[in-house]
Amino acid sequence: MDKLTIRAVKLRENAVMPAFATPGSAGADLTACIDGKIVVDPGKTVMVPTGIAMEIPEGYAGFVFARSGLATRSGLAPANKVGVIDSDYRGEILVSLHNHGEDAAEIAPGQRIAQLVIMSVYQAEFVQTQDLSETDRGAGGFGSTGR
Repeated sequence: MDKLTIRAVKLRENAVMPAFATPGSAGADLTACIDGKIVVDPGKTVMVPTGIAMEIPEGYAGFVFARSGLATRSGLAPANKVGVIDSDYRGEILVSLHNHGEDAAEIAPGQRIAQLVIMSVYQAEFVQTQDLSETDRGAGGFGSTGR
């Protein structure tokens, strides 16, 4: 597997650098850089700081996904489903966690709250045209491929 170097800065002393849990992990764990626990009531969203800023190379972006165990057990998952960190962003990485469960959930200092996947991205050039090429699917939308 090819390695990509990402420069990162700890903005606070108790911040934890993103790390892969296993050699085959696609996502690096992001941890909560907080002084005390945060309680997230059902249906509420909180912004959780990681204490980390990074320099993602041009041509790449960081994608913040849910940690499956946290989402399944506690109902906590990114409010925007997948967060996008652009290559020109240099601020602190914040994770907006939403409680999809029926009970209050807690976030503890240093807890793994999300996973960060770095992927190659392309900036497309959008060209206005009068028509599009034909396909079997055509304009069939939601659920149309299951027929």
